[in-house]
Amino acid sequence: MSRAFVNEDNAAAQADQPVERQVSAQPNYVTSQGLNLLQGKVAELQTLHAEQSAKGEQADKQRLADLERDLRYFKQRLGSAQVVPAATSTDKVQIGSWVIYADEHATERRVQLVGEDQADAAHGLINWGSPLGRALLGARLNDEVLWQRPAGDQLIEVIRIEPT
Repeated sequence: MSRAFVNEDNAAAQADQPVERQVSAQPNYVTSQGLNLLQGKVAELQTLHAEQSAKGEQADKQRLADLERDLRYFKQRLGSAQVVPAATSTDKVQIGSWVIYADEHATERRVQLVGEDQADAAHGLINWGSPLGRALLGARLNDEVLWQRPAGDQLIEVIRIEPT
């Protein structure tokens, strides 16, 4: 018998296990709103898990495994969360600050620096550890900073800083 077929049963069993979610190595700084989102996500997943578990033999085993994986991830994220004080400065960019910046073409954009689990670029919520977040974090009003992007570096100017 070929060695290729020896672990076929083990491979089939492992295929049903979801791939673990990778946990970031950067500190888990969160805004108070980000902490509330994490708490809500854990509560939601616990409810879904309890509902699926209550089905007993009729439970969707794959769904249950996915929920357990997500619960492990979000509980870990919640446990490692470090809530930052509310951003109050209008002179220096902090996590939680809303920042209006202008690019080299004088196009203005408004973003808020948030924790990685709260980030949602479509809504202007930028991970503080992203290239844009790192460029802005600690910048002062009217500073020009270098945004190191995969598409090429770009100078941006901090036009306004709004507290949360």
